Amino acid sequence: MVTIRDAFSGFSVDDIAAARDFYGSKLGLPVADELMGALRLTLPSGQSVFVYPKPDHVPAEYTMLNLVVDDIGAAVDELNAAGVETKIYSGEFDFGTDERGIAWGSRTGEGPDIAWFRDPAGNVLSVLAT
Repeated sequence: MVTIRDAFSGFSVDDIAAARDFYGSKLGLPVADELMGALRLTLPSGQSVFVYPKPDHVPAEYTMLNLVVDDIGAAVDELNAAGVETKIYSGEFDFGTDERGIAWGSRTGEGPDIAWFRDPAGNVLSVLAT
């Protein structure tokens, strides 16, 4: 069996400067420069996420990062005030979201209260309250 000392996740973006601004300024996460033009995000748990530039980047169409918040409504309001769109799904993929993009799982008994949004590279993220 392999002895694993630590682990971290990573994802690609097509514009590191835009990612640095988005994750640092709009989401308020600590962002540090890494080798070869990459970034390291530090999550509130202390875990790191590696963000690397990729010229032929294809956005993650699944939720690749979930950010836990205490108040989903306040989090969505703050994101929207920062210019982040939280109503990204409609039609058959609406997930029962309201006009702000919040799926109120606590009201339906079908999961957490959650809202999805995209980073500048098109990757899907969420804020959720459990």
